[in-house]
Amino acid sequence: MSQDFTKLQNVAAANFGAKALYCTDDFFAEMDNLLKAGRGIFIADKYTERGKWMDGWESRRKRTAGHDYCIVQLGAESQIAGFDIDTNFFLGNHPPFASIEACNLPADATAEDAKNQAQWDEVVPKMPLNPGSQHFVAIEAAFADKSYTHIKLHIYPDGGVARLKVFGQVVVDWAKRKNETLDLASANLGAKAVACNDMFFSHMDNLLMPFRGANMGDGWETKRNRTPNNRDWIVVQLAHKGTINSVLIDTCHFKGNYPDSFSLDGLCSDEAINISTENVNLLDWQPILDKQKLSADAEHTYSLVGTGQENKVYTHVRLNIFPDGGVSRMRLFGRIE
Repeated sequence: MSQDFTKLQNVAAANFGAKALYCTDDFFAEMDNLLKAGRGIFIADKYTERGKWMDGWESRRKRTAGHDYCIVQLGAESQIAGFDIDTNFFLGNHPPFASIEACNLPADATAEDAKNQAQWDEVVPKMPLNPGSQHFVAIEAAFADKSYTHIKLHIYPDGGVARLKVFGQVVVDWAKRKNETLDLASANLGAKAVACNDMFFSHMDNLLMPFRGANMGDGWETKRNRTPNNRDWIVVQLAHKGTINSVLIDTCHFKGNYPDSFSLDGLCSDEAINISTENVNLLDWQPILDKQKLSADAEHTYSLVGTGQENKVYTHVRLNIFPDGGVSRMRLFGRIE
């Protein structure tokens, strides 16, 4: 059964910018698979020249002393709340036990730096693993307030893990970023999609991820709406209160299903607000961009400089799309207040 921490960002996701840097052995299945989306799949008759194809990280059967491990660089420095060690489809070849360590390294640290790092905190002590199962485990309480950049998954002695998810909250030293132009809608800085009226085809969190969308499923897409003059919407809490001087809306991969047009609203609140479909229209939204036409599979950029908008401060934005469809990414460039 999942825990509340699974509602947080998976900071070890490949589409969040996380990377598998090093492992002792990935003879049967590559370590990069650990960071893919979902739980992993199984294809009965698929083999490679090394053996059975598996959708996860799998080391060979160890015939020497010791155990295997894998080092992962998180997509952003984060306070970690919990983990999911998933052995999905690893049945006769899962590790009997696992543990997790974490450390904090400089932004320019290399894989070799991580490999040779001596100061690791054991944030999950050695625990048993079951075959074909998700294992949700909270971080040890003593380390809940610390922030980390890298984790090390130990498996004892060998075997396969389908996915590793690390749930947490991004930590940013804002004092060092106050004079930079930043994407205030970046999940890697802590922005969060907090509500939308529909995400039938793909999840609202995709809108804020780094990189351009990998495919049509890597974006926010609503179902076809037959209501005349319909408007779909998504609300994003910015990474930090700030001003917005330019907007980018990307419909990458959306060709027959991009929205006809969009508009953008904003609000500023010094208090935490719980935004939902019930109260979203009761809030004090101010227009940032009036309705603008969109086109298929393209980046659309809009400068707010000279419009009077660039000096207004916001904590949340609402992207409205008309009448429905898919948007791959939204970038909101500005400065923190």
